[in-house]
Amino acid sequence: MISITPTTLVLHRNPSFFFFFPSTTTRPNPGYPSFFTIRSSSSSSSSSSSLQELEKEQGELRSELYASAPFPPIKSAKRVILVRHGQSTWNEEGRIQGSSDFSVLTKKGEAQAETSRQMLIDDSFDACFSSPLIRSKRTAEIIWGSRETELITDSDLREIDLYSFQGLLKHEGKAKFGPAFRQWQVDAANFNIDGHYPVRELWARARSCWNKILLHESRSVLVVAHNAVNQALVATAIGLGTEYFRILLQSNCGVSVLDFTPQPEGGSPFICLNRLNQTPNSPIAAGSSGGRKTSNRIILVCHGYTQSNTEASTSGDLPMNMLGIIQSQKTAELLLDLKVSSIISSPKKACFETAMAISRLQEAADCLGADCVPRYVEMKQIEYLDVENILQQSNRDATEVSSLPPGWLNKYEDRITSAVWNQSEKAWQSLLGELSAESEPSKTVVVVGHPAIHIALMGHCLNLTKEWMGSFHLDAGSISVLDFPDGPSGRGVIRCINYTAHLGRWSIPITRSTVDDEEF
Repeated sequence: MISITPTTLVLHRNPSFFFFFPSTTTRPNPGYPSFFTIRSSSSSSSSSSSLQELEKEQGELRSELYASAPFPPIKSAKRVILVRHGQSTWNEEGRIQGSSDFSVLTKKGEAQAETSRQMLIDDSFDACFSSPLIRSKRTAEIIWGSRETELITDSDLREIDLYSFQGLLKHEGKAKFGPAFRQWQVDAANFNIDGHYPVRELWARARSCWNKILLHESRSVLVVAHNAVNQALVATAIGLGTEYFRILLQSNCGVSVLDFTPQPEGGSPFICLNRLNQTPNSPIAAGSSGGRKTSNRIILVCHGYTQSNTEASTSGDLPMNMLGIIQSQKTAELLLDLKVSSIISSPKKACFETAMAISRLQEAADCLGADCVPRYVEMKQIEYLDVENILQQSNRDATEVSSLPPGWLNKYEDRITSAVWNQSEKAWQSLLGELSAESEPSKTVVVVGHPAIHIALMGHCLNLTKEWMGSFHLDAGSISVLDFPDGPSGRGVIRCINYTAHLGRWSIPITRSTVDDEEF
C-alpha cells in the first residue's frame, strides 16, 4: 500500500476564493476559459489574516469563479474517473460523517461497489488513488479487484473536515448549534465552525490533489473518495468556486469522468467534464438534491444517432438511423418510471422522433404496468432549441454527435458559440416558464435537442458564460438531470450529466476516451 501525506501549501485567504502561489509568476490558466486570469497576492503576510479580519470582510461569497495556479502540464491525454464510496452505516443512520473514520460499508454499500466494479471492469486503469478512510478504501478495494498495482492512499482525499459536527445526527446538530447548523445548510461556503471554514479548506485540499494525480505517470486513473471532496475535485478541475458546493451531486458509488488534454503550446491542460454522477441506480429515482426534496425537474435528452453519423453528408434535417431509434427507445423505457408532464423538442426530425418515442411509452404506462391510469403528455416544439442551423454556418463539419472529442465546442468560431449561447438563453427562459406553470404542484419537463443546446442550457443553470461551454460533454442518447429543490425561481442542482448506462451495449463505454483513439 502506498500512502501520500498531506501537502503543506501557502494560502491567501479571502472570503470569496483561495489563491495558490507556488511561484511568484502569475499567468492565465489555459485549462480554463480564455478570460480566466490569476489573482496575485501583495504579500505573504496576508495569508496570516486573523479570523476577526476575515469576518469583517464581505459576509457572503460573491458568485465568482475559482482562481488557482495553473495545473501541471501533461504529455498525453489523461482520463480521471471519480467514484464516491458506497452507502456507509452513518449514511444509513443520517449521521454527519465528515472526516471521521468510524463508519463502514453497509451490505447495500458493498453491493453498490460491486456494481461499480462491473461497470468499470473492462478498463485497464494505470493507477488508483483512494481516501484512507475505511468506507472509501473498502470501496476502492472492491472496484480495484485483483489488479496487481497497489492502491495509493492520499490523506488529502479524505472527506470534508466538519470538526464539532462530526458524529452528530442531523437533528442533534440543529439542536446543539442552531444558527451555525442553519448556515451549513443554506450558506456552506461561508460556514465557520471551531475557527475553520470547512468548504474553503476542502477546495484548497482538492486543488492539491489534482497536482499529485496529474503528475502521476498514467493515462487512466481511478480515484475513490467521498461526496464533498469529489464535488470539490470536479469544481476545481473546471474552475468553479466554493459557491458550487452541493450543486454538482455525488451519489453513493456515483461515477464522474474528467478528460485532461495537453495544450499544443504546453502549460495547463484543457479540462472537460465528460460525465457527472453516473449511478448504479436510476438517475431519475425519487430522492433529494443536495439534501433537499425536489418536485421540479428538467431532463435533457440528446437525440439518438442520425444518418449523418454514417453518411458523408453532415447537413440537412436528417432522421435517426437504426442505432438512434434503439437509443431513443431505451431512453423512453428509462423515463417510463417517471410521470412526465410535458415533452419539449427541437423541430428537427431526430429530436421529434425521440420525443415521440418517449410520448408513446408514457401514454401506454397503464398498459405496461408502470401506472394504474393512462397518462397524458403535452408535446411542444420550440424553435429556440434548434441550433444545428447555427453550427452548420461554421467552417467546421462537426454537427453530428457521434464520437465528438472532449471540448469539441471550443473549436467553433466565437461568432458561432455566441449565437448558440444567445439563442439558448431564450430557450432557457421558455423552459423555466414551462416549469413554473401552476397546472401541477410538481412538474417534470423533458427537453429533446442537440448536445450543443443542452450544454448551453446547463451553463445557464449554473450561471456560467459561453466560455464554459467547452468544459462539458454529452453523447448521443444521453440524459442529464437538473433539479430545482427551491422551485423554478431558485438555483438549479445538477443531478447527473451525460448518463448513458440505460443504453446498455449501445452506449460509449464510460471509461473509454475517444481522444487519440481513432480505432474506437
